[in-house]
Amino acid sequence: MKKYIRIYATLSAALTLSACTKDFDNINTNPNSPVTTRPEYHFTEAITQTAYAYEENAFARRPAALGRYITLIRNNDYELFRWTAVDWSDIYQRAMVIKTMQQEAGAAGKSTYVAAGNVLMAFNMSYLTDLFGDAPYSKALQSLENGNIKPGYDKQQDIYMSLLSVLKDANEQLKNAGTGIDPGADALYAGNALKWRKLANSLRLRLLMRCSKAYADAYKDIQEIVNNKEQYPIIAANTDNAEVIYPGVKKDDSWPGGPLNMIDNDFLKTKASKELVDALLERNDPRLELWIAPVSSSTGATVDQNKYVGVPHAAVNPADYNGGESHQSVFSSFFRQNKSASLKASMMVYSEVCFLLAEAAQSGKVTVPGTDAATLYHDGIESSMDYYGLKATATTRNYYEQPLVKYDGTLKQLITQKWLAMTFRGAEGWFDFRRTGFPAFVAGPMAFQSTFPVRYAWPTSEQDVNLDNYKAAISVFGPDDINTKMWYLQSR
Repeated sequence: MKKYIRIYATLSAALTLSACTKDFDNINTNPNSPVTTRPEYHFTEAITQTAYAYEENAFARRPAALGRYITLIRNNDYELFRWTAVDWSDIYQRAMVIKTMQQEAGAAGKSTYVAAGNVLMAFNMSYLTDLFGDAPYSKALQSLENGNIKPGYDKQQDIYMSLLSVLKDANEQLKNAGTGIDPGADALYAGNALKWRKLANSLRLRLLMRCSKAYADAYKDIQEIVNNKEQYPIIAANTDNAEVIYPGVKKDDSWPGGPLNMIDNDFLKTKASKELVDALLERNDPRLELWIAPVSSSTGATVDQNKYVGVPHAAVNPADYNGGESHQSVFSSFFRQNKSASLKASMMVYSEVCFLLAEAAQSGKVTVPGTDAATLYHDGIESSMDYYGLKATATTRNYYEQPLVKYDGTLKQLITQKWLAMTFRGAEGWFDFRRTGFPAFVAGPMAFQSTFPVRYAWPTSEQDVNLDNYKAAISVFGPDDINTKMWYLQSR
């Protein structure tokens, strides 16, 4: 998370001037500093900030380490589980940008921006509660409206029910008012309202599966979506993916692993996870050669003389593993670019939707018209291969007929393949692991605890500026530590 910005704090009072100078307002109005702005400007900002922050978390922060994609061999508190509280102000900052955009759009009569803004708001707020559990929601972002700078915390269950409703309504709003988005302002879908609807309904699928063990109507709601794809269109191909490109001009708009963001030492201390490399090796997966760099030398390797060697997590002296860093794999040059057609800030992709539907169908509680769990599982893998230009290679290698890959109807196999497809895509690897137990990640010998963290602790600033509500939240949620299970994990 970025530096602290109190988004739901009050703003300083405006200075009141008294004068009777003729034409004072006209003379003292700066034409280059308008009082109001068009919603298009904030729309672009909201999209790019959301996507870039989500991807940066996925590549270089706790979600990347907890999802077992990266191993940090220096400064590795992330995977030692030696966590301090995490700031959430960047999420609220994005939410405030979205709210401002929606207010501007409402005043201008541009309802499509309001509806698309609801999808963006739901995306950000779902990420917030997925990370922290209970959080300020219904009373947040109100400092300008009513002076509330100390919002109470909402229960995660209430946040989820609201978000599911918001996304369902957004789909309907976009259906009824699906024109008017400036393609140049829409960095996600170039003004295509149908694709915004697909994202809204696909996000509903993500959230419904996430809370399916705690929310009694989750599978019923999923069935409603898949039964009527005209009413509830979903992401159905890689061309529908919710992704933002990286121009690669400056640090803030470049891929997080590229030279503008990661200096050589930063990149070299980020090794490929042993769990990821081993899973790819075991399956002769063509994504291995694209994603992972071979070791500099096998001569002198002490543990693994393979061409590709991942580093285990929370190991003793990880920089010395396998005889030193020349015998360890980093991520390949594929991830060492500022911009690339295949390196985008991904919010949601087709392969995830395939695996969500496959899991729902495999549960026996949902029937997906015209297909089944095995086909959806295969589609999830194939769409990932196709995304990286490896579809033909996978077929040539007879990838799908291997014992570890050929569909066997187990949740372990399905989530493992989803985990591979979700490499560096949000926090889905970690979130699925804590929800299902798959893949069966190992904490590591130097970890501060044997169990994986299930949440972020609330920001320490809450105890300074919002103490009463912080204490009230603890009385409902439980201890503010990384092991307290949020609502939808309590049934696991």
